[in-house]
Amino acid sequence: MAKVVFVHGVGRQYLSEDSLARDTVPELLGGIRLAGGPVPEPSDVAVAFYGDLFRPSGTRAGPEPDYDAADIEDDDEFALLMAWWAEAARTDPDVPAPDEPGTRGPAGYTLSRALRLRTVRAALDALTGARCLRGVLDRTLIGDLKQVTAYFRDEDVRKAARARVAAHIGPETRVVVAHSLGTVIAYEALCETSYGDGEVRAFVTLGSPLGMGALVHDRLRPPPEDRVGAWPEPVRDWTNIAEETDIVAVVKELRPLFGPERITDLPVHNGARMHDAVRYLTAVETGRAVAAGLR
Repeated sequence: MAKVVFVHGVGRQYLSEDSLARDTVPELLGGIRLAGGPVPEPSDVAVAFYGDLFRPSGTRAGPEPDYDAADIEDDDEFALLMAWWAEAARTDPDVPAPDEPGTRGPAGYTLSRALRLRTVRAALDALTGARCLRGVLDRTLIGDLKQVTAYFRDEDVRKAARARVAAHIGPETRVVVAHSLGTVIAYEALCETSYGDGEVRAFVTLGSPLGMGALVHDRLRPPPEDRVGAWPEPVRDWTNIAEETDIVAVVKELRPLFGPERITDLPVHNGARMHDAVRYLTAVETGRAVAAGLR
């Protein structure tokens, strides 16, 4: 088993474990080196890959699904889009805030089809015009939010993704680093599996949506008790790192939601690419958290 396991985030369905390792392992090692080590060997780092579980089946050639505003019909997809829009407006002065009647909270679920479609269109225009998402296509943004909601809706995908992560973690694993949707999968995998005498000394979450109330936090397994999430038993220390403008990490501080004793919340600056995994991995804050688990 690897000493360090990296769990990727959303939107990696057309990659592989090997291509992700090529792009992320050197950056993870570089972040540790910036923090003063100890730097493990590349062979001591494993990538837990689950992206292909979201890849459409079949053999017909063609482009990725050309999603548009009309494809957001599910209540959870709509609510997640609204949450991302509100967070982008909070952190980017160039993004208009949601102001349509019913775009916030449960009232959004009762919009007429026409008004809901206009609201979705306004949200997509606002988000793809944000500094942090400039150049991102509608279909990519919609595809990502569909993956997040599908994880909680498709039981087969959920079980298979957790199993992919759990297969890489064993008694020799000292650090689990997870990004984006991968933080949810890694958290649930760590909660449900016993690793004998092993101890994950550092769980490092990057750009995590784990704190998002009804959309994520309340649906975790095991479910929170009195609004406090269960502690993943194999984990000794947990460091949560979030960029202030990262719209995926709507709730930047997880400490109040999972146990104040052993969680450290840290801010980081990622520049224009606020949710980018590589920028999170090369941050010295991430490197220090990983290095602490390896010492």
